[in-house]
Amino acid sequence: MRVGVVYAEATRQVVTEFDVAEGTTAAEAIRRSGILGKFPRLDPDGGKIGIFGKVVPPEHPLNEGDRVEIYRPALGKPPKKSRDSGAEAAEQGNEEGTAAETAKPLSAKERAMAAKAKLAAKKGH
Repeated sequence: MRVGVVYAEATRQVVTEFDVAEGTTAAEAIRRSGILGKFPRLDPDGGKIGIFGKVVPPEHPLNEGDRVEIYRPALGKPPKKSRDSGAEAAEQGNEEGTAAETAKPLSAKERAMAAKAKLAAKKGH
């Protein structure tokens, strides 16, 4: 059966396709692909791998047409979410408002008054 193995770095990528026997695992396909010769630091048994974007264990048996993807480890820490991310989203959605106006949530009465004012402004045009 035909399978593929892919790996990419910032400056180059390798895509190989070849035939394997039924029951071949993802790790075996990586070894047979020749990618380890080009990128010796890769670990087919300990690194993160997947098939079409879904992470699988190295012993996962392959099916016809599977593409084994070797993932690079993430560098650095992910950014922390701001506690005010809701206020920022409201500010981006409010074209006429300022940060001071959107920093606190509007009450139902304030929202109704704003909607009426917006409607009156549209009718006035």
